[in-house]
Amino acid sequence: MSTPGRQSWFGTAILISVLYSAIGILFALPSNQVRVWRLAAWVISAALFAAHIGYEQFRLGGSTRATALHTTLAVAIGAFGLAVAANVHEVWVASSYRRSLALALVAWPALTAVPAFVAALIAAAVLARIRRST
Repeated sequence: MSTPGRQSWFGTAILISVLYSAIGILFALPSNQVRVWRLAAWVISAALFAAHIGYEQFRLGGSTRATALHTTLAVAIGAFGLAVAANVHEVWVASSYRRSLALALVAWPALTAVPAFVAALIAAAVLARIRRST
């Protein structure tokens, strides 16, 4: 049995994780302005992260911990999608597959989830105070 609230946050998390992966892949396409595109990807991803936290807090009225967990899940799944894309790219482009790249399937989600959780927890706590005071 599923509840509407669960579907709402989970579907949003999956959508945002797909957007994170798409941003990472599309903004990494070859260009003569690599630094500008990477910076743009970071800025757009940060804005998406902030919007996700705001959505969880103000639209869904989630707790601080739930907001942090939901946004972290989206970040981790997005990082996993990027790791999958990196592995696929390696298989298609490289003459030999570096097995160490398979570690990225675990490492990238873990390395992004920890700071995302801390940042989301702090931001959600601040937003929860703002929400209570208004």
